[in-house]
Amino acid sequence: MASEYDLTYTDFNPTVFYVTKIKMVNEGVYHDHDYTELAYILSGKGKYLVEGVEYDVEAGDLVICNPGVKHTHVVVNPKEPTIEFISGFTDFHFKNMAPNSIELSNGSCILHTTSELKQEISKHCYAMIAERESHQVGRYFMFKTHLMQMLLLIMRNICNVEKSEQKGCNFESYNKSYAVNRIINYLNENYEHKISLEQIAHNMYLSPVYISKIFKEETGESPINYLIKIRLEKAREILLQSEGGSIKNIANQVGYDDVYHFSKLFKKYYGISPLYYKKNALRDNNAANE
Repeated sequence: MASEYDLTYTDFNPTVFYVTKIKMVNEGVYHDHDYTELAYILSGKGKYLVEGVEYDVEAGDLVICNPGVKHTHVVVNPKEPTIEFISGFTDFHFKNMAPNSIELSNGSCILHTTSELKQEISKHCYAMIAERESHQVGRYFMFKTHLMQMLLLIMRNICNVEKSEQKGCNFESYNKSYAVNRIINYLNENYEHKISLEQIAHNMYLSPVYISKIFKEETGESPINYLIKIRLEKAREILLQSEGGSIKNIANQVGYDDVYHFSKLFKKYYGISPLYYKKNALRDNNAANE
């Protein structure tokens, strides 16, 4: 029986918290969850801010927000807002991925679906929306069966992409080191602004998937993690200056609107909050000047 679990480590039986359809007419709140949330764009165009990076999204795109990942939708045109299907769920563990997480091979959080996959996912989304509005008995189990099928279709797509990549796409036609150095220079020069992987890809006439892949091959990190390290190092340099200003101002200077999220990241990387880091730096500077 265990051999039948080719995608999961144990039986596949997720707990569904909610399914809903939302017209995104107002700016969202930057937040995270201790469970997984999927947002599927049913219609329209917009943006998502995920861990400090902006992504363009449109109909057919799937936004994957794993536990602890800060995210919010961004309204681009209030007159033509995105309409999104959103579901929160937990209690699953796919092979070679963290528990309760769906991880794309390129390190991104956006899955651009093919026309075939788009049609299948849309079908399950609208079926769940219809169930939600019907108030019939057993609708929770209908939510679960449709969501499970949707997740399995997504996982099949991920596995098929990984298989095609393993067959050996030749990336040598473009100088990887040159491309990655250009990206690093861009991140260093623009870290204080909102940065979109899609925009970088557009400027370089490359795909976001390709950029994420070669960047990780050359640096060992995703572009997002590299950007976070640049921002935090710049913040640390500012904190070492006695006239560095408030923690909120420093967060804003390095590209973070949310001071709490900035402080959380800083403590994760340096083991101490930015406030205490600043106090220690000031104390050391005063001691050196005495």
